Formats: sequence, structure tokens, C-alpha cells
Amino acid sequence: MNIEQARFNMIEQQIRPWDVLDQDVLNLLSVVKRENFVPAAYRDIAFADLELPLPAGEHMLFPRVEARIMQELAVKKHEAVLEIGAGSGYMAALLAHRARHVLTVDIKPELADLAKRNLADNGVTNAEVALGDGARGWAAAAPYDVICISGGLPVLPQEMLEQLKIGGRLAAFVGTAPVMKAQVITRIDEKQYRVADVFETYVEPLINAVHPPRFKF
Repeated sequence: MNIEQARFNMIEQQIRPWDVLDQDVLNLLSVVKRENFVPAAYRDIAFADLELPLPAGEHMLFPRVEARIMQELAVKKHEAVLEIGAGSGYMAALLAHRARHVLTVDIKPELADLAKRNLADNGVTNAEVALGDGARGWAAAAPYDVICISGGLPVLPQEMLEQLKIGGRLAAFVGTAPVMKAQVITRIDEKQYRVADVFETYVEPLINAVHPPRFKF
């Protein structure tokens, strides 16, 4: 398998047609080696338009979804980022190449360990992994310039929004099956937020995700 040809095909055939036109993001996909972050058994299909399986019953996001979120968040070099759902560490590595610091949180020890190992093996020194429940954010290190939620949320908890700095952006997959909205929310001031619906998809919900109250009759 020609890895570089497969990477080129992923960028040109999957990602660019999905309105990812930011050249810095496209270049980043060549710098951060996706094949180093997928389980060894799936290395040959690292660039396929698939949600590749991870340990503990989880999956990586589609490559086009990862790239589109990177483009929409437009992370800058001075910014501190929180990611919820470390997975293999790949998204954290992408974010870390653009940010000052990334904290990625996972509730599953196997994934926290996998992400930690992959980040270290790939020389990513400005990302750290925490084991814990990030379904309501991670208040201990708040506020953040950017929050990236790599799992689904039936509703977005208010306390997560409040962990954003003014001017900060949060990306989340909000809603329930079969379709969720990928949203980017910008904090305007202490009380106001601007919501942009970017695309529709479905992402497995975070463990312990907050659910809307059910009506009782």
C-alpha cells in the first residue's frame, strides 16, 4: 500500500469535497500521521471514509468530520484547548499542532492509555491526557479558549458553555439519533452565545451525557 497516495486520496476525494478548503488544515493532515493513531489491525484502511473501531467499543470519527471541525474551530497558537473524548489521541494531536496546550479527557482507561501512548510516540509534547468523566466539561482547568467534544450530546450542558473564555469556541455534536447537528458555539460575552449549525451527522453519545428532562404524565 502506498501510504502517501492513500493520504492524498483521502484529502482530495473525501475532505476537500466536504468544504474543507483551509490549506493549513489540509497541510496538517499530511503532518499528523493518521496511520500512527489507528489500531494496528486497521492501519491499511487508516484513510478510508469509515469510523474505525477503537478499544472499549469506541470508534474514531470520520476523517472528513475531524478535518471539518478543525477548520471551523480555527485554533490559534496562543490558545488552550479542552477535548472531551480522547479516543486514539489523533484529534488531540491535530489540535495540539495548532494550539498552545491541549487537555484531552476520556472516561475509559484503555482509551486514555492509548491516547497517552500515541501522543508520546508521535512527539506531541503540548497535549496531556486525563482519565475522568468529561460529560459536563472539565472545570478544574477552565476557562478554555476552545472546547472540542468528540462525542454526541443530547443537550449541551450550560456548565460546559460557562467553561469557555469570552471569544472562545466550542464544537459539539448535539441531538439524538438518527441525526445530530454539528454546532460551533462562540461565547460573545458573559451571557450571550452565538450558535452556528455546520453540518449534520451522527456520533455515539458520551457516557453520562446529559439528557433533556422527560415529560411525565
